[in-house]
Amino acid sequence: MSHKRIPKRKAAIAVGGVAALGAAALLLPNANASQSNGDAATPRTFAANDVSDVASMLASQLGDAFAGSYYDAQQKQLVINVVGNNSNVVNQIEKAGAVAHQVQNSTAALQTAAKTLKADATIPGTAWSVDPKTNEIRVTADSTVTGDKWNTVESTVKGLGSGVATLSKSAGTLKTFVDGGDAIFGGNARCSLGFNVTAGDGTPAFLTAGHCGVAAAEWSDAANGAPIATVDQATFPGDGDFSLVKYDDPATQTNSAVNVGNGQSVQINQAVEAAVGQQVFRMGSTTGLRDGNVTGLNATVNYPEGTVTGLIQTDVCAEPGDSGGSLFTQDGGAVGLTSGGSGDCTAGGETFFQPVTTALAAVGATLGAGDAGAGAGAGAGDAGAGDAGAGDAGAGGAVDPSASAVDPGAGDVVDPSAGAVDPGAGGDVVDPSASASDAAGAGTGQNGTHHRSRKHQ
Repeated sequence: MSHKRIPKRKAAIAVGGVAALGAAALLLPNANASQSNGDAATPRTFAANDVSDVASMLASQLGDAFAGSYYDAQQKQLVINVVGNNSNVVNQIEKAGAVAHQVQNSTAALQTAAKTLKADATIPGTAWSVDPKTNEIRVTADSTVTGDKWNTVESTVKGLGSGVATLSKSAGTLKTFVDGGDAIFGGNARCSLGFNVTAGDGTPAFLTAGHCGVAAAEWSDAANGAPIATVDQATFPGDGDFSLVKYDDPATQTNSAVNVGNGQSVQINQAVEAAVGQQVFRMGSTTGLRDGNVTGLNATVNYPEGTVTGLIQTDVCAEPGDSGGSLFTQDGGAVGLTSGGSGDCTAGGETFFQPVTTALAAVGATLGAGDAGAGAGAGAGDAGAGDAGAGDAGAGGAVDPSASAVDPGAGDVVDPSAGAVDPGAGGDVVDPSASASDAAGAGTGQNGTHHRSRKHQ
């Protein structure tokens, strides 16, 4: 794919841009799938994008009784963990259409355990997050955590007490997914554009990973090409992994679609909070379109470059070059930016993402174009730069990302406005889930280049 310039230069990079490997396109379900039959005792069915608002409301109402929540994707139900046996609490949950689930560990207890892990087991190659499905903290250690380091982590987990945390070993190495190759280029680094946004001063910009923003101050849409955007803010490591990068041309226009290949795209309509159990899709310039589920929230990851907090944990795979790319839902919710993880898309692995909502709030930007309306949920701009440039988008219509498997190995960054990927140009709206998983082996898979971080103010 090639990035095409047009008058008043339309948005710089389309999401993903990968060729389908033959999976059938599925129509997106109605995003307004939430419904209630009016019976407080009967669980309501929720669309994945709706559960975070209800969970937040109940967390506020229930106070200390609230112990986390997750989305049961099979039943389309919101499950609320509670401590204690208070019938009033259960009634409040059921009136909201959710399911009450009694658990052992309170939110405060799990937060205290996480603080202990931070104090005693902050070792590069480790990560942890709360898993509300098990009501425990899931601790993972990669292949570099051996000998005394492993013993330290293991003894810390055991010291938390029974039923508080579990420890597992991952075969890969926790790392950020920067690489040299295609998509967006900054110096010797290759990353992926996540979502186009409007900066607080009204100028066009995009979000990508923070470790990309600290690796290079200027970014291009071609290797050794002229810069098209300059880093305005970057955070990594620390309280997140996100960058705001402003387009150098203030006349840049943006679209709000994630290109999933074969000329198909998924329209992005809002920024949403992740929910454990939620199905998500990721675009990557190395590995194309992949899908999986959210497995943990507020994750802490101890990269070689430093500790990053507040991330989303998933079982979606990723590889070097996928950094910064879009994480989104089937019905058009912008969820996250690819940070890093362990494993790969051949053997499998886990990947961590920066929440989009947190990044937008931190940099003072709104999702989409300037006329999209106020608030992080506005979706008029191009959501789509995730791991841009990995394949031939083909011609025409909007599709479900799951319908296009991926061949990310092909080429340059695409301009969605230039015809290759115009979501308004006809074609089908496709279900990302139909193609996301048939992408193994495609892409470059080069080894990543890690950069010592600094923060651009």
